[in-house]
Amino acid sequence: MNESFIKKIFDSHLEYTKTPTKSSIIHFFNELLGVLFPDFSSHRVKTEDQLASILDDLKGKLRTILSRNISLEGDTKEEVIQAFFEALPTLYERLEKDIDAMFSGDPAASDKAEIIRSYPGFYAIASYRLAHELALLGVKNIPRIITEHAHSKTGIDIHPNAIIGEHFCIDHGTGIVIGETTIIGRHVKIYQGVTLGALSVDKKDANVKRHPTIEDHVVIYAGATILGGKTRIGKNSIVGGNVWLTKSIPAESRVYYKAALHDESEDKSEMIVVKQA
Repeated sequence: MNESFIKKIFDSHLEYTKTPTKSSIIHFFNELLGVLFPDFSSHRVKTEDQLASILDDLKGKLRTILSRNISLEGDTKEEVIQAFFEALPTLYERLEKDIDAMFSGDPAASDKAEIIRSYPGFYAIASYRLAHELALLGVKNIPRIITEHAHSKTGIDIHPNAIIGEHFCIDHGTGIVIGETTIIGRHVKIYQGVTLGALSVDKKDANVKRHPTIEDHVVIYAGATILGGKTRIGKNSIVGGNVWLTKSIPAESRVYYKAALHDESEDKSEMIVVKQA
């Protein structure tokens, strides 16, 4: 085999040793989630001292991960670790509100433990919340590894740089895509197959807001596609199933397809109806 090719591949292996392993990042996330929510944990904590010890151990694991993150240097790593763990109470409260939103929004949920233990929406949102905090602190790559792991497990793709408000509810979840510059308000509910995406995928638009804004108390039903950085869904609106939107709609709107039964001799297509409540 060509020696220059071997050298090229070997050099890439040397570069890999400068980055944290994917498995260590995923293990850290799952263990931290288990500490925050015992229903997700594989073992029980018996004393407060034991819990404090586990959190200290997690700080050490994050320190190891960040020590191999080439985007951070020197004292910055310790500042990130301190800031991340200080943010945990706030992140925990946000996740509790998300659980409340999923429990109140799903008649099939028997209790909140069921949501934590089995709902893909909870796992995807939790991965987003923790990854988003790391992204805010300037950590590169690691947040995306966390959310893409959740994507592979749940079919829910949430970019860690998206901005999502409190009481976020994902029902069923499979096939949901929430792009990098998406902004979602409070008390928003999204069903399976929803895409909050971009109209353009040109690389030159990387630093432009490419994804829509969803205001407070909006419900988006299955299969809806909402595209564009200038597209805004007004508060208290309902977007029906399979709707395709590339323009803003005002608050209190109802958007849906009006289907008509027809035989082969008729040519009646579906149409979008926007109705003010």
